[in-house]
Amino acid sequence: MLYYILSAIAGAIVALAVYIIIRKASLKGRRDNLLQKAELEAESIKQQKILQAKEKFIQLKSEHEDYISAKNKQLQERENAVHQKESQLGQQAAELGRKQHELDSAKGVVNAQKEALERKQEECEKLTAQVNRQLEAVAGMTAQEAKNMLVENLKAEARTEAQAYVNDTMDEARLNAAKEAKRIIINTIQRTATETAIENAVTTFPIDNDEVKGRIIGREGRNIRALEAATGVEIVVDDTPDAIMISAFDPVRREVARLALHQLVIDGRIHPARIEEVVSKVSRQLEDEILETGKRTCIDLGVHGLNIELVKLIGRMKYRSSYGQNLLQHSREVANIAATLASELGLNSKLAKRAGLLHDIGKVSDEDPDLPHALLGAKLAEQYKERPEIVNAIGSHHEEMEMTTTIAPLVLVADAISGARPGARREVIESYIKRLKGMEDLAASYQGVTKSYAIQAGRELRVIVGADQVTDEEAGRLSTDIAQRIQDEMTYPGQVKITVIRETRSVAFAK
Repeated sequence: MLYYILSAIAGAIVALAVYIIIRKASLKGRRDNLLQKAELEAESIKQQKILQAKEKFIQLKSEHEDYISAKNKQLQERENAVHQKESQLGQQAAELGRKQHELDSAKGVVNAQKEALERKQEECEKLTAQVNRQLEAVAGMTAQEAKNMLVENLKAEARTEAQAYVNDTMDEARLNAAKEAKRIIINTIQRTATETAIENAVTTFPIDNDEVKGRIIGREGRNIRALEAATGVEIVVDDTPDAIMISAFDPVRREVARLALHQLVIDGRIHPARIEEVVSKVSRQLEDEILETGKRTCIDLGVHGLNIELVKLIGRMKYRSSYGQNLLQHSREVANIAATLASELGLNSKLAKRAGLLHDIGKVSDEDPDLPHALLGAKLAEQYKERPEIVNAIGSHHEEMEMTTTIAPLVLVADAISGARPGARREVIESYIKRLKGMEDLAASYQGVTKSYAIQAGRELRVIVGADQVTDEEAGRLSTDIAQRIQDEMTYPGQVKITVIRETRSVAFAK
């Protein structure tokens, strides 16, 4: 039994040894095959890389040759230009030599004429002396009598010459006065030259990525619609990378929308209820910023003691324009120009600066819209206890009130200088904004309308009505009536889409 067991073990050992030998031989053959394949692939890759390197070398060589050819062409063009310039300079030098020769010839002729004139003058003096002697002999007068008569004649001649001199002096004084006035105005313009900001109708809001765009748009566009309804602007989301556009003719609305978007993106919570809350908060913050802008402007210009309501009006000028010219920048410029003119003329420069700063406050006030802005500004200045000189300068800067002070014409001139500089104003945008404002006012005149916004450059008018005041049927009739009135009463390019929005909201609180 033991023998069989040992035989079995020995057989197993022999079988295992044979298996190991066969396995090693198989692995060795496979390894050799793999090494052979790897060598073949390496050789193939090597050949491909050599071909690619040759192609790259040929391409770089071609590009280098093209570059050298272009540079040679440029050098040849410059060399031709230099030769042409040298030819022109040579022609100019020849022309200058010819003119110099002509000038020398002219000088010789003038000297000859001068000598001839001197000889003729000597001959004239001799003839005059001879005539005087003959007159004395014929008249039979003594030398003293002739002398007295000569003195009287010289006195009359001197009086005539003196009168002519006085007239010439007065003409010269008038000419110098006109030149001096021009000099003062030109120096004033140069000393107060500022950049002119042309207002546009679009504000760019930068964003980090397209994910923020999706959050601003919201599910089915509800966020962007809520933001447009709350601010009265149009949010343009297109393929522009890392930016969206805020479009509205009113710069205050654009600023409110921009600040609201900034806070919403930072906060991360963007939904209709949050949008209304943030817009309301930003509107209050903007009022505070308007007051701060007015105070800072007064401090910069050194104008103190203004009523707080006038300071607010000055701050509101930052968000208004006059024929495309920023109203606050225009008023600061008028103030500086008026003060410089006053100092040149020896008048009160501080009073002129104060009047120049306040001259257009009537444009930003909502009171008495039927009054011209100059008269409305004078009324406001008088209401807030400004001096009579200031009130008269404001009311008369468009000659709608009689000028009774010395600074009034200075404010008028300063306003004309600021507005008349090339590029300072653009009347097209003013008429454009007036048309859009007219469309909004027309829609707001209907009963039940809570808000109205002109968007898309006046091609669409969105009208928001109260759900408790206007029914669905009345909303449909309202859009038709507004469209008919716009068609009958206004002038506009293309067509205008009137969208009436009626929304019902139910709000409850869980306590």
